[in-house]
Amino acid sequence: MKALVFLTLLAASHSILSAFSVAAEDEKVVGGYECPRHSVPYQVSLNAGYHFCGGSLISSQWVVSAAHCYNRIQVRLGEHNIAANEGTEQWIDGAKMIRHPQYNSHNLDNDIMLIKLSRPATLNSFVQTVSLPSRCPAADENCLVSGWGNMSANGNNFPDRLQCLRQPIIDDRICRNAYPHLMTDNMVCSGFMHGGASSCQGDSGGPLVCSGQLQGVVSWGYDCAMQGHPSVYARVCRYNGWISSVMRSN
Repeated sequence: MKALVFLTLLAASHSILSAFSVAAEDEKVVGGYECPRHSVPYQVSLNAGYHFCGGSLISSQWVVSAAHCYNRIQVRLGEHNIAANEGTEQWIDGAKMIRHPQYNSHNLDNDIMLIKLSRPATLNSFVQTVSLPSRCPAADENCLVSGWGNMSANGNNFPDRLQCLRQPIIDDRICRNAYPHLMTDNMVCSGFMHGGASSCQGDSGGPLVCSGQLQGVVSWGYDCAMQGHPSVYARVCRYNGWISSVMRSN
């Protein structure tokens, strides 16, 4: 059986990370398009000397990402081209990284993490928050995934500019059939069963937003954009209580 893509965890260097060409949500988007500049103002880049994961700003001082992205990090906000200084960026150190207490690194259950910034971000037209879900996602609901992950299903093509992809939520029964014995109630699939487009390595931790609400965190998958194997996300609607509790107590 193919290894789960995002069990690459945090490779020590970009070259090691990019050696994994599995499609989880830790890469760039395959089959997508360059996002209009600053059209995804809640998207952040997690940086450890290089971009390795994404995240979503949910308040001026808190970011949601994937637990498997846990590392000492700098959070970069207001980014579009991560290879250039565009004058819109805010670079803020992560002060606390709090993984879900039931995170399972073997099957990536509860693959969600909260990052408290060392100081509040300044909210403006380039840096904004995304809403937590008021409900769980519906099958066939149209969503947006974004990131700086791998754009190639069969090689390494990491973009400098933020990539976007519109894709639907996949019915839970179809998703469970695609990944027998791997799915839990804390996961949701989104993408295309026919393949050709998906999130990929380097997109991990990034947002899946449906109707203006953060419904998924890029987590894992098999080879990127592979037919019959859509990308799997942490189901954020299962974590509203935990997120609120952590933010209140920290």
